Amino acid sequence: MREGYGKLDKVEMSIWECCELLNDVVDESDPDLDEPQIEHLLQTAEAIRRDYPNEDWLHLTGLIHDLGKVLLHPNFGELPQWAVVGDTFPVGCAFDESIVHHRYFKENPDYNNPAYNTKFGVYSECCGLNNVMMSWGHDDYMYLVAKENNSTLPSAALFIIRYHSFYALHRSDAYRHLMNEEDIENLKWLQIFNKYDLYSKSKVRTDVEKLKPYYMSLIKKYFPAKLRW
Repeated sequence: MREGYGKLDKVEMSIWECCELLNDVVDESDPDLDEPQIEHLLQTAEAIRRDYPNEDWLHLTGLIHDLGKVLLHPNFGELPQWAVVGDTFPVGCAFDESIVHHRYFKENPDYNNPAYNTKFGVYSECCGLNNVMMSWGHDDYMYLVAKENNSTLPSAALFIIRYHSFYALHRSDAYRHLMNEEDIENLKWLQIFNKYDLYSKSKVRTDVEKLKPYYMSLIKKYFPAKLRW
């Protein structure tokens, strides 16, 4: 799945076009609101913007962090929910008990494989999360889209996009033994971001057209006009 979608050969479109396409997508793991997905993205971005007005890269990260959910859309193969949303975690080493529904890992062959079921597994201490394979989902997909389309977002932004569903790390401090110094610095921003991702949802509707020019300017600053998806 990672190999197939990593080719980024499904479609070419802009970031904003993807935001609008996401309105056709339902994330069954996030049933809080009935409003279009783009409103949640803007609510997250605007909440960050109020508290961190000078960090425009973080505003844009709030807008785009969930765009990988387009994998649920028919144009992208309409992947099942389990393959797109929900918590992510490392593979190739022991499954930490803080991972949601941990008990079901006992049915996974890796659980009893001595090559994979130890603390470090196939990895080494402080190897860096960039060298760790994560379970597939919308996080990794959007990270690949940003990276392979030469986004100029800072490394902290790419870290947030790639690991915002890695709750075992930023809620439970699991897997810190795999992190390098850059990961540790970037985790501070992810923990800041996480407060807005989870708690910025509101029944107050956002004025999409009013906010669009500001976010279009950020998209132009950090991304090419068209991206491969």
